[in-house]
Amino acid sequence: MLATVTAFYASVLAALIVTLGINVTIHRAKLGVPIGDGGNVEMLRMIRLHGNAVEYVPLGLLLMLAFEINGGRHWALHAAGIALVAARVLQTWGMWWTPKPTIGRVCGQSLTWATIAALALLNLWKLE
Repeated sequence: MLATVTAFYASVLAALIVTLGINVTIHRAKLGVPIGDGGNVEMLRMIRLHGNAVEYVPLGLLLMLAFEINGGRHWALHAAGIALVAARVLQTWGMWWTPKPTIGRVCGQSLTWATIAALALLNLWKLE
């Protein structure tokens, strides 16, 4: 069985994660922070943007892959994939300029959690 839907969203989200990783390196050079955050709140924010994506995206993709392999509906996979991409973009946008909670950050993180929870439930439902 091919997992083409998950492969597509994994590729899009990988591009986002790599971009966020490159952004950390650019900020390290710009701010003169060779390791850690150097006590710089902007550096910490850029590190957390990347780290947050790395913490949540693999779990979402793993659940998408399991659902697709087990014959889950493609429309549900696309809905989850679109939601996960939108969530990560919102999270990034919401945290980019300020460490304070913003609507983008709150909505992005909430949508990430909701998508992962929905995928977990879909996978449990497929086990029946």
